Amino acid sequence: MMSLWSAKFGWILLVIAIVGDFLIAYILAFYYSGYNHMKQVMSVLGNPKSPVAFFYNMWLIIFGILICSASVNFYHTYCKVSQSYARIGLIILLIFGIGAGIIAGVFSVNEGREIETLASKIHGIGAGLGFMALTFLPLVIGLISFKNSDSVIGTASIIFFIMSIVFFVLFIMSEKEIFQDSIIGLSGLWQRLLLASMYMPLLLIAQKYI
Repeated sequence: MMSLWSAKFGWILLVIAIVGDFLIAYILAFYYSGYNHMKQVMSVLGNPKSPVAFFYNMWLIIFGILICSASVNFYHTYCKVSQSYARIGLIILLIFGIGAGIIAGVFSVNEGREIETLASKIHGIGAGLGFMALTFLPLVIGLISFKNSDSVIGTASIIFFIMSIVFFVLFIMSEKEIFQDSIIGLSGLWQRLLLASMYMPLLLIAQKYI
């Protein structure tokens, strides 16, 4: 049972989740008049006034479940390399899957920052904790890859970790009112680049085991 779960199918589901995270948002945006990929974060697609709110929030829940299942796959793939790193990776993916996926899908964010409801606060906390946790996953993958004698993925993952820190800072800064009319204020751009930098190490190890 466990060997079957840790086989190619688990990594394929992870790739589907990662590609789907960008693709679903891109497709649904066509049905949301006025949505701006550069300025607005993806979760805005799930706000109560969005015409695609149901579909996007359902996707977030499905996405969260897929990421949580990937956490188990990650652990059983790398536990023989390093119990501690594999466990940390498991916890990071669980926090991200539950916080930025399931919780974010159940509690939708508001369209704008002006009015903050209880649901949007819960969404913000869940997504925030999820993003903060996932920022360190490239570092964990880098360290465990070096330990597994895979210097190529190890080096690439460390580079993506540095990039994720930079994009995370820019993403946080983009929420500040003072930067709204500058390139730093492009929250949608920085969120997508942040996600890409955090996902790439996962895609690198996924292609290794598929």
